[in-house]
Amino acid sequence: MLDIKRIKEDLDAIKKAMARRGEKEFDLDEVVLLDDERKGLLKEVEVLKNKMNVDSKNIPNLMKEGYDIKEEKAKLKDLSEQIKVLDEKVRAVESELEYKLMRIPNVPNEEVPQGETDEDNVEVRKWGEPRSFDFENKAHWDIGTNLGILDFETGAKITGSRFTLYKGLGARLERALINFFLNTNVEEQGYTEAIPPFMANKNSFLGTGQLPKFEEDMFKVEGLDYYLIPTSEVPLTNIHANQIMPFEQLPINYTAYTPCFRSEAGSAGRDTRGLVRQHQFNKVEMVKIVAPEESYNELEKLTYNAEKLLQKLNLPYRVVKICTGDLGFTAAFKYDLEVWMPSYNRYVEISSCSNCEDFQARRAGIRFKRDKNSKTEYAHTLNGSGLAIGRSFAAILENYQQEDGTVVVPEVLRPYMGVDVIK
Repeated sequence: MLDIKRIKEDLDAIKKAMARRGEKEFDLDEVVLLDDERKGLLKEVEVLKNKMNVDSKNIPNLMKEGYDIKEEKAKLKDLSEQIKVLDEKVRAVESELEYKLMRIPNVPNEEVPQGETDEDNVEVRKWGEPRSFDFENKAHWDIGTNLGILDFETGAKITGSRFTLYKGLGARLERALINFFLNTNVEEQGYTEAIPPFMANKNSFLGTGQLPKFEEDMFKVEGLDYYLIPTSEVPLTNIHANQIMPFEQLPINYTAYTPCFRSEAGSAGRDTRGLVRQHQFNKVEMVKIVAPEESYNELEKLTYNAEKLLQKLNLPYRVVKICTGDLGFTAAFKYDLEVWMPSYNRYVEISSCSNCEDFQARRAGIRFKRDKNSKTEYAHTLNGSGLAIGRSFAAILENYQQEDGTVVVPEVLRPYMGVDVIK
């Protein structure tokens, strides 16, 4: 959430930044007017409360002097009613102000390239060479079905479309990827592993920015104020919601495996075959909570940590800088890692590494103090750097497939798999 003080002090600059995003769903001038109205009402309340305080303290003196205080009590009651009415107006204005502030996206960093769609994203670097085949290569959904390790029909029968049943060595490969990613993050990259709840409450989703704007993309638990998480970014970031941490505790690095659930509203017809766009998918996430002056250095570390996983799997990928039109709601700056998928003949997003600056921290109340005498500051949050396990699975099938229909297991996964080839 943007600081209303920042909006008012840099209104023209914020307007220009939102124009870069192409955002037109809110009125910044209206937000400013609401805050002015709120402040005006609070001043009125303060004046009336001061008067009520003075007049009520004077009543004992009047009684001592023998005055009839009925009229004074009636005036106090009237003041009390006026204050009550104004307090209700303040609550209504504050609620409307919060509603509108919650729907304003983050301000893009000046280094975010201008653009409208993912086609305008800017390639930063590539790693590895896409494989060339001397046989007719297949898509991962055909490879997995032929090997009997992916069953899309049974997944659809059990639940519905975009749910998949993994079997045999397919289930083992999925589990191997999860363990390999977690172990690398913890043992080599300095993250603390967590197992968070797979549901979170409304306040947690408000804190990380999925609510209220993206409610249609989530699965809500009927009868409860809970939602299934779309990424472990939600519970991991909210570990420190409404906390004030000592500066020495920063940076905080978490990693977690969770299943993730997304309705993919509005994505009809896009990548519907295979594992690329599922309603339920597994993911290993990395989240950082850091001091503001270190957040962009930490973003580079975060991106490198995600790249290292793909390098160890020997999967060709590229890093792209996300343009303004493709930038996520909470992000001030974002890199995407895109893995090479032979069936698509293009790179496909497998990881996003975002710096949200203080946007989520303001919503969730994540703060720190440099020392006991310093003022409280909002931390910066970085997230989304995990790798989607299903997309990693798909990339391995397609990049490691053999002419005889088998799939070679990447060397780093063999200790987890117990086999060298899936056949």
